[in-house]
Amino acid sequence: MPFYQMLCITAHYPEFKHIKNLVTQCATHVMKNGGVVRDIKSWGTLSLPQRMRRHKQYFEIGDYWTMKFDASPRSLRQLNTLMKLDPRVIRWTTLKLGDKVEDVVRAPSKTVHR
Repeated sequence: MPFYQMLCITAHYPEFKHIKNLVTQCATHVMKNGGVVRDIKSWGTLSLPQRMRRHKQYFEIGDYWTMKFDASPRSLRQLNTLMKLDPRVIRWTTLKLGDKVEDVVRAPSKTVHR
């Protein structure tokens, strides 16, 4: 299974439960389809670089978070559909980090002893 990283910008809400539910929904979707969630990180609430429009609303601040996961391409397409339809999501992008573990893990650096 390919290894991906998703960066997501969500609408800012006073309560954190909306973001927690979205992250849980995404991670559960990946795991139910045979994938593995490797890492989830929150970047916090930040001002957007420009005013963004999504679902007929304008946003100036958003909550940023990332998720690293292994998933099949079919599962990734379903996750993209889920993100597209969710009104809490402003923007997201998914990067393919590699197909195999060898692509993602760097070889240890070789030191020269003199």
